[in-house]
Amino acid sequence: MSFFKDQNCYLKNYNLSFKEKWMGFDWSFLFFIGLAVLVGLSVLYSIGDGHWAPLVTHQLACLAISLGAFFLVAFFNLRFFMKYAYVFYAIGLVLLVWVAFFGKGAMGAQRWINLGFMQLQPSEIMKVVLVMALARYFHGASLDQIRSIKFIVPPALMVLVPVLLILKQPDLGTALMLVFASCAIFFLVGVQIWKFILLGILSAAAAPIIWFSLHDYQKQRVLTFLNAEADPRGAGYHIAQSKITLGSGGFWGKGFMEGTQRRLSFIPEKHTDFIFTVFAEEFGWLGSIIVYGVYAIIIAYGFSIAMKCTNFFGKILTLGLTTNFALYLFINMAMIMGLMPVVGVPFPLMSYGGTAMLTLFIGFGLMECANINREMVIGRLGSIDDE
Repeated sequence: MSFFKDQNCYLKNYNLSFKEKWMGFDWSFLFFIGLAVLVGLSVLYSIGDGHWAPLVTHQLACLAISLGAFFLVAFFNLRFFMKYAYVFYAIGLVLLVWVAFFGKGAMGAQRWINLGFMQLQPSEIMKVVLVMALARYFHGASLDQIRSIKFIVPPALMVLVPVLLILKQPDLGTALMLVFASCAIFFLVGVQIWKFILLGILSAAAAPIIWFSLHDYQKQRVLTFLNAEADPRGAGYHIAQSKITLGSGGFWGKGFMEGTQRRLSFIPEKHTDFIFTVFAEEFGWLGSIIVYGVYAIIIAYGFSIAMKCTNFFGKILTLGLTTNFALYLFINMAMIMGLMPVVGVPFPLMSYGGTAMLTLFIGFGLMECANINREMVIGRLGSIDDE
């Protein structure tokens, strides 16, 4: 059964004035996002040993740009993003192809475009534009179409192409996020369970091919995940130190800027992938539970906005972006606790990085745009142009 009700009628479009959009803005949603960002800035300040530069100052600059993008996107007409969804997706693909040939390499990966003032990571942009394109494709589709294999092929290819380009960089974590978020969208719009089971069987059958196509360091991460204790000072160092740091804070934590694991530089990638371990050591399990509660509220807001949207595009878009955010959180949590291999997924809103911050806020802006325009119903068979 589809998660959404089938829409069979054409309902009138309308445009809101700026004042009406402002009145419909959900400031509490932005408040909880801001809380998570402030926690991240405080941890970066601690990692910098009480210095603002370079981590906090750079992150604040990225935050200013991201907030501008958030408000710009939030106050746009939702119909605009639906109309040009495929254009944004095409731009994302072009950027991925550009990275493959002219991108900046670092630590054995080629994932960035050097813009001078920041390093643009197109794979992060694809997390947003792919959801937008899928929402556009499934908007207006009947349940009979969605259950047709022929109808599912185009969106499956829309997912497969960027996933292959991102795997080539290589960036297994982002590729997995695109696959999981896309599968969630396919499930929510009504694709039958047996198709997912078939996909799982085919993936299992292709496991040997996938294994031999992995880079050596990726294979080592999987082997380390299966037996991290085998080489705690080598391949298993990241996970071993992450677990030690998570446990060293105890229930109350050691206090702000008092984490010994951080000060002695035992934590790898402490400003990016493993930033939450620094927070957990300083604020303990109690602080961690509170922060996870804030993130749970943000996710709940996303699902709430989706439920209030009266148009199919807004529902799919918001649910897809909320799923993306939840995957960020879940994968990073599992990674730092040793429940899955290290795949290089940052902690959302806390980890240092400009492109990740920007794309997250663009995603939040799209969710707020859907919230402001929640009563804008776009007919499934009607034109998406303004009338």
